[in-house]
Amino acid sequence: MGNDALPPDERHASALAAWREVLGTARVLGPDQARARYPQDTSGTRRALAGALLPGTVPEVQEAVRLAQRHAVPLYPISTGNNWGYGGAHPVRDGCMVLDLSGLRAIRRLDPELATVTVEPGVTQAQLRAHLDRHRLPFMVPATGAGPRCSLLGNALERGYGLTPYADHFGAVTSLEAVLADGSLYRPALAEMGAPDVDEVFKWGIGPYLDGLFTQGAFGVVTAGTIALAHRPERVESFFFELREESHLPAAVAAVRAILTDLEGVSGSINLMNRRRVVSMVEPFPAAEVPPRQAVPEEVVARLARRQRLPAWLGVGALYGTAAVVRAARARVRRHLRGVPTRALFLNRGRLGPLRGLSRLIPGALGEGARARLESLALGLEILEGIPNEVALPLACWRAGRGGEPGARDPARDGCGVLWYSPLVPMRPETVADYAGMVTRVALEHGIDPLITLTSLSARCFDSTVPLLFDRADALHGDQARRCFAALFQAGRDRGLLPYRLGVEEMDRFARLAPGAGALAARLRAVLDPGDILSPGRYTAQEAERAGGKGT
Repeated sequence: MGNDALPPDERHASALAAWREVLGTARVLGPDQARARYPQDTSGTRRALAGALLPGTVPEVQEAVRLAQRHAVPLYPISTGNNWGYGGAHPVRDGCMVLDLSGLRAIRRLDPELATVTVEPGVTQAQLRAHLDRHRLPFMVPATGAGPRCSLLGNALERGYGLTPYADHFGAVTSLEAVLADGSLYRPALAEMGAPDVDEVFKWGIGPYLDGLFTQGAFGVVTAGTIALAHRPERVESFFFELREESHLPAAVAAVRAILTDLEGVSGSINLMNRRRVVSMVEPFPAAEVPPRQAVPEEVVARLARRQRLPAWLGVGALYGTAAVVRAARARVRRHLRGVPTRALFLNRGRLGPLRGLSRLIPGALGEGARARLESLALGLEILEGIPNEVALPLACWRAGRGGEPGARDPARDGCGVLWYSPLVPMRPETVADYAGMVTRVALEHGIDPLITLTSLSARCFDSTVPLLFDRADALHGDQARRCFAALFQAGRDRGLLPYRLGVEEMDRFARLAPGAGALAARLRAVLDPGDILSPGRYTAQEAERAGGKGT
């Protein structure tokens, strides 16, 4: 009788013993230890974990996967486990062993001539930044708002993005290495054929493009990836523009599209943030004025916005290049914004310093507010320069009114409640305006604050991130946020707008709404992972049908 025919408890005990022989007792965790190590996600998701494995090398990953296959115990690979709002370290289904790759922290190779770096999944934004600084290398980290302690590869494999010149983070991945479900090691064809250097500088390789199977899927355990790095230019300059009226949004969208088209390679991504989103950045949550399980009343938002002189929408972008190129680009930005009732403000480190000095001369609350806003601008400029920091993390805890200590923020452990609605929105002025109105209406109907950001992925498409904030200590409020997500998903789909990624609670939508793609993914999986061992339930019809109940 094979191990897969044993009762589940016996299979699990047998697998734990085998893994401990390979990894050692300290790096094989039982269910209780795993529960303590991986807190409930900010979305409220918590699965019944079978335990966790903490390998430190690729051969250990291979052997861990082989043993999982032999004992028929499913694995759920994570990088650093900070996938906040989408499930965190928690799998789609109960009963999985977490395969924690945070111990694979090698920066295997950095080519300063061709500007590529090969990293393992445990390498964080902060680790790469420190490595670049230590060796005085003039490159930018593809920083995100998730913060310094998050995995570079984990974000890229979820097709994440940022604001630096290489905004599409998987687009910047040129090569992947992965362990398949049988424990064998996948390398791209060019590397196997004897051209590893070419493989690292040419994304598409030769023959079928297979690296893409390992993004947002469950076809292997990625153990390394090569990322193209953007050079840090002579000048990085942010620019801001304000829309005083909601009705100005369509004209601003047209202007953003024109800027991105005209200044391709000079302009980074451009963000548009609505008033409520900007209020959440500069004001504490007004808990005393908000009824339980309700959004901040409009009159309170208006008063806070007046106090801070906030517009209906705020646009934020960045220019990269030599001083002469940036100077010329400024003029082009101003020209494209002529059709929008606004004025562009340009800011760089040289201009920010004197402003911060002047703010120290302003007395009282007005001075404190000015200094806080300038500090936020300085941290935002660091992100644009490829220097990771925690400037965006307090958003997750805005509603909760609490957060961890600076430098150690962890929204999951800090008790913050947030899940994400992140649809792709074509950059058509009327489409964007209709979308923003829909989100505002649906969110307010569900008592959720409509905090809208639109981030350009290209001159054709925005991704919009809408954090659905709730009190995680209030189960009813969490249910309310999940109903809000469902309503937003449906209203967006009615308009042809769908998220670029899904949380673990929502994976069944892929199978139900894309049956053809889901069936094809399941057929591929049946060949590559017939035992359904790796990340069961992720984006395939077969696993979605098997998935059990929702987490709590």
